[in-house]
Amino acid sequence: MAEEKKLAIIATKGTLDWAYPPFILASTAAALGYETQIFFTFYGLNLLKKDIKDIKVSPLGNPAMPMPMPIPNLVQVLPGMESMATSMMKKKMKSKGVASLEDLRDLCQEAEVTMIACQMTVDLFDYNPGDFIDGIDYGGAATFFEFAGESDISLFI
Repeated sequence: MAEEKKLAIIATKGTLDWAYPPFILASTAAALGYETQIFFTFYGLNLLKKDIKDIKVSPLGNPAMPMPMPIPNLVQVLPGMESMATSMMKKKMKSKGVASLEDLRDLCQEAEVTMIACQMTVDLFDYNPGDFIDGIDYGGAATFFEFAGESDISLFI
C-alpha cells in the first residue's frame, strides 16, 4: 500500500486575493487524499482570526488585477480605492459562485487540514489564542519543517 501523499503550505499574506490560494489548494489536496498542513505566519495569521469578513484586496502594486478600466497607481492610493476594489472583487466572486473564505476555511477544518499559527508571529504582534478560530495548532518554524521535510509538495503563498 502506498504512503499517503503530503502537502505543506506556508501562508504569509492576509489580503483577500492572497487568502484564497492556501484554502483552495489545501481543501482540494485533502479531498484528493493528501495529508495537508498550512503554516500561517506574519500577515497570513489574519486568515485564522475569528472574523475575516473585513479582509480587503489592494489594487496598489497589483498591476495584473483586472479592473473595469485602467487605474494609475497614483489614483490607487486615494482613500476609498481599497474598499472599492474589495467590493468589486467580492461582488465578482459572488456572481461567479466562488465560495466565501469562511466556507473554504470551514471546509479545510472539516477535511482535517492541520492549520498552524506561527507562535513567533503570534507573540510578535501581541495576539492571543482568543483572537483565533478554535481547532488550530501553534508552533514555530521547526514544526513546519518537520512536516514539510517529509512532504511531496511544499508551497509558499
